[in-house]
Amino acid sequence: MSLLDRIRLFQAPDMRRFLPWRIADAQMGWVRRDVAKLLQGYPSVFSVSADNVDLMTHLQTFDQRSIALNEVARALSESGLFSGWRNEQFPVSSSFHSPPLARLDRSAIPVFGVRAYGVHVNGYVRDGNSLLLWVGRRAGNRPVDPGKLDHLVAGGLAIGLDPRETLFKEGQEEAGLPDDLLSKAHPVNAIRYRILRDGWLRNDTIFVYDLELPPDFVPTNRDGEIAAFELMPLDKVEAILAEGDAFKFNVALVVIDFMIRHGHLRPERPDYVELAMSMWRD
Repeated sequence: MSLLDRIRLFQAPDMRRFLPWRIADAQMGWVRRDVAKLLQGYPSVFSVSADNVDLMTHLQTFDQRSIALNEVARALSESGLFSGWRNEQFPVSSSFHSPPLARLDRSAIPVFGVRAYGVHVNGYVRDGNSLLLWVGRRAGNRPVDPGKLDHLVAGGLAIGLDPRETLFKEGQEEAGLPDDLLSKAHPVNAIRYRILRDGWLRNDTIFVYDLELPPDFVPTNRDGEIAAFELMPLDKVEAILAEGDAFKFNVALVVIDFMIRHGHLRPERPDYVELAMSMWRD
């Protein structure tokens, strides 16, 4: 598999399999048609038509909507529709800058196709004219891609946190990064995709940061999510990406973007233009 194949895995799904769901006529996400049929069993929470799924209008406040959504999601989870309840609440909104109209457990976000946001940090070290990238190995008990390779820091935006706050929170927990180093992280890009993952809609936007680290810094995980770290030459990272699926599914996009921006992947490559242009595709 090539790097281009990695990007091609992020082809958009056939959205005819889904219905938009809304709160107060504003679209919040997408639900599969089979899930929409299940939601008909909760008529006090959802109104389901041939074209839309709507949260009932009598649920007028943030707390009322959140309680109702989480009760339905918990029931669906306990019925076996999906697993991995997280006890971590994510915002439900129509766009990043729109105020959230509800909150929902992280595990149910893909089930309802809600736009989720996260932060990924490329932590790198200079070695002469070359760059080395810090790579973490996810713990074996992680609910998503256990044991796979990951970034130095990566995490979702929980309710009430913005990208910078998430950067500092996750940086401290996942890699033991002090505030003086985290303050040097630069926002460099945002990567957006909508794909089917394990049958559910991942409707994600990743805020990407680059962080150059001193050669003597060694990351230390504090929250149990990362089992080990390794400082890898970019040639090795590229080879691992091209050879198989050792990396967490969305890390490939962020790392390919990093390698293009820092000149590791150069215009002389036969696939360079397609690689570079594919990164801008929604």
